[in-house]
Amino acid sequence: MIGPDARVGIYYCPGADDPLFVAGSTWLGRDSDRGAAVAQPDIEGIDEVTAEARGYGFHATLKPPMRLAAGCTWYGLLTATNEMADRIAPFELPALAVTDLHGFLALRETEPCPPLRALADACVARLDGYRASPSEAELTRRRRAGLTEVQEAMLARFGYPYVLETWFFHMTLTRRLSPDEHRSWRPAAERFFAASATARRQVTDVCLFTQAGPGEPFVNAARVPLRG
Repeated sequence: MIGPDARVGIYYCPGADDPLFVAGSTWLGRDSDRGAAVAQPDIEGIDEVTAEARGYGFHATLKPPMRLAAGCTWYGLLTATNEMADRIAPFELPALAVTDLHGFLALRETEPCPPLRALADACVARLDGYRASPSEAELTRRRRAGLTEVQEAMLARFGYPYVLETWFFHMTLTRRLSPDEHRSWRPAAERFFAASATARRQVTDVCLFTQAGPGEPFVNAARVPLRG
């Protein structure tokens, strides 16, 4: 189902009938379930500030995108994800709010959610055997951010610096913004997501997003229900 250059990420993405999915897809200009463009809000410049996030689709990363290791298949990963989901019960996601995340705008939870962190940890720990090792170029690019000792350890062990104890939930809405841009874009995003983000909702599944090759958009290839 996927080629050698493809990547798969394990994500949280609201269901297609959830107002948050509709709002997020509209804000970014793309529906990742259908792989189709969506008309964006009539806000000057929104196409440009959301361009990078648009390619990834509206989501929160649980296990970062990975190429499959030699000998591993899409169906093997899908089976392992189902087996993991058999042990995890659905849970309530707290209200979300627009937040400044190191210069980016993102939706983040407004209170701690231990089941959410446990879900992300399980995705990393239980599915890491399907991950191909990153290239030296990829490792070098990650290290340019200036990693802490713990983040470096996560990069060396899991191919990504922000997993397990360094993981944080976020649904990216923009590229990195300047201070002046923040003063206009944050209020715009807060107004746009005011109704959809503050409602509480159940996390009932995890999604496998696939990217056919470098630079290609991610699409939601499978939803796996939590059945614990």
